[in-house]
Amino acid sequence: MPEKSQLIVGLEAGTSKVCAVVGELGANDALNIIAIGQSRSRGVRKGEIVDPAVAEDDIRNAIVEAEQMADVEIRSVFLGTSGAHIRGFTNRGVHPVVSADREITDDDVQDVVKNAKAINLPAENNIIHAIRQHFIVDGHGDVKSPIGLLGARLEVDLHVVHGSTNRLQNSIRAVKSLGIVVEDVVFNGLASSLATLSADQKELGALVLDIGGGVTDYAVYSSGVIKHTGVLAVGGDHITSDLAIGLKVPLGRAEQLKIEHGAAVVDGSVAGKIIELPSEVGLPARQVNLEHLRRIMSLRCEEILELIAQDLDQAGLLPWLGAGVVLCGGGARIPQIEQLATQVFGVPATLGRANTISGLKSALDQPEFAAGIGLVKFGSMQARRPAGRSFITDTVRDVWKVILRR
Repeated sequence: MPEKSQLIVGLEAGTSKVCAVVGELGANDALNIIAIGQSRSRGVRKGEIVDPAVAEDDIRNAIVEAEQMADVEIRSVFLGTSGAHIRGFTNRGVHPVVSADREITDDDVQDVVKNAKAINLPAENNIIHAIRQHFIVDGHGDVKSPIGLLGARLEVDLHVVHGSTNRLQNSIRAVKSLGIVVEDVVFNGLASSLATLSADQKELGALVLDIGGGVTDYAVYSSGVIKHTGVLAVGGDHITSDLAIGLKVPLGRAEQLKIEHGAAVVDGSVAGKIIELPSEVGLPARQVNLEHLRRIMSLRCEEILELIAQDLDQAGLLPWLGAGVVLCGGGARIPQIEQLATQVFGVPATLGRANTISGLKSALDQPEFAAGIGLVKFGSMQARRPAGRSFITDTVRDVWKVILRR
């Protein structure tokens, strides 16, 4: 337990915005969000850096704004990551208990976790998280802590999140170029779930959808542990592009129409309604059919949700969403997206809020800040962990130490 308050900073460099969230961990382990800095993101596409120089400038602007708001100097961050290269799967490790009395010890637990990590990944990939699920002792599953039990065979299921080392390093180098230390790299879908889910929701089963500008990150919890993760390389920018093509308007005007008149569901209230677009430089005045606009948006939103539902169905997880769907990210702002998600997944959908954390109310209630706030929570849980242990993951620390130093 920290003897005095310490600062923890989460940094999310997304497709639409760069967000730096500053949290303060007090002596009583209470986490308080004290500042948020933002900058428009210009060097990131589909969750990955495509223009390092511009991305570095945007990150610097967000960091400076957060520093000014909190009146602190930011020296290190927990960095969020996303992108189509990130994958998640569950692997099982097996370990025979060889002690004379067959009592399972901490060494047995470490060995079975080590065996579960012995997986064949592409040479260019690296493990981001290796998250313990449940242990199995002599065929008896759902064991949370096997130490002290008697058994001959110990197994563990480990959820592994991995990605391309080089693509992960692009964002790490952008931060380090500013003289800021990267404490750890965290999958944005995991971060968003840490910010928005309560212990009861994790136990009942819940899907967290973080709909960003270029990608949609998602994570599924059930029985108190993370069961599934994924990244869909489709987000809010694709909706804007669809509107630009379908309505034959420039991207800037399509984005404005999406924000001011868009919705995820088409209903009878918009039949026959027309939006008048005033003339602008180089653009004549014209009319847009509101029903047509919303139908374009509805089809793309439905496609995003359907693709994720198909993935969860293949994993056998759709029946286990007892606490429903939690929506966050900028895409959660689309009117009636909760209604559409309820239709697609067949369970209630709600807007994600960081209800378990105190601090800036204006930030905690905004779904687009969920990942950044979750990164701070990840850091706070790391700070509270016993020496040498991770709060939720068994990350390949030696490998990451080399990567973060490069």
